[in-house]
Amino acid sequence: MNSICEDVRAKRVLVADGAWGTSLVAQGLGAGEAPELWCIERPDKVRAVARSFVEAGAEIVMTNSFGGTRFKLEQSGLGDRVSEINEAAARLSREAAGDSIHVMASVGPTGKMLLMGDITPEQMYEVFREQMAALERGGADACIIETMTDVEEAALAIRAAKENTTLEVAVSLTYTTKTSNGYRTMMGVSPVQAAARTAEAGADIVGTNCSLGAEDMVDVVAELNDAATGRPILAFPNAGRPIQRDDGTVDYPETPETLAAHAPRLIEAGARIVGGCCGTTAEHIAALRAAVDRILSP
Repeated sequence: MNSICEDVRAKRVLVADGAWGTSLVAQGLGAGEAPELWCIERPDKVRAVARSFVEAGAEIVMTNSFGGTRFKLEQSGLGDRVSEINEAAARLSREAAGDSIHVMASVGPTGKMLLMGDITPEQMYEVFREQMAALERGGADACIIETMTDVEEAALAIRAAKENTTLEVAVSLTYTTKTSNGYRTMMGVSPVQAAARTAEAGADIVGTNCSLGAEDMVDVVAELNDAATGRPILAFPNAGRPIQRDDGTVDYPETPETLAAHAPRLIEAGARIVGGCCGTTAEHIAALRAAVDRILSP
């Protein structure tokens, strides 16, 4: 199999999958359950999520491992099962993807704050190393260090992957705050700063996911593109900004057609890997696939 970067050069734009959390809830995941434990206890449902995205036309599928670091799993009493859970997460996605579709394993934040002294850089590096080694053993060929707000945490994760695995490494920050100078993460990091620091750390792919719908994410992608790191840019928008209901549930208002309608602008701004985050379903990815195919057709 080619690398993702090689496929971007050959195909111009790749389609990735959608929201795993949304899909697992649709499969019956309850409030308070650890999604990652389903890789062990309900593997058929996890595999079915990956397969649904493959059938929708995704060329990259992720894994049910977003909260798979030791620190996150310890919150559910699963800290001693890091290797088992992450290997299973990658294996299930690989079984659904086969040999011709990329498995880009999901690696989320640790929940610890370097600036607050919650954790040392060495400790953070080690928990990322542990998770990523297991994901590679399970069959992933790439990883995405995603939904990050602290660029230094992201840089440590990139280093852990690059120094201990052969995984291709994507990194994606989430931008929640719009200022007079553009979007920033919760920690005040700009897209230009993120692109420069993560490229320096060794990321193969840089991007943005979550928090914003596709229309708003166009501006972030354009800033990343202006940073000119020479790396492919990834964009995984939500299905619109979340709407909180009185009963505590969250709705995402954008339909598959809305996501597809914004795809040309994301690609024009510089995105070369497009997919979805919170609220996006296999139907969203199928619509995105059709939109990308129209753009790429002669």
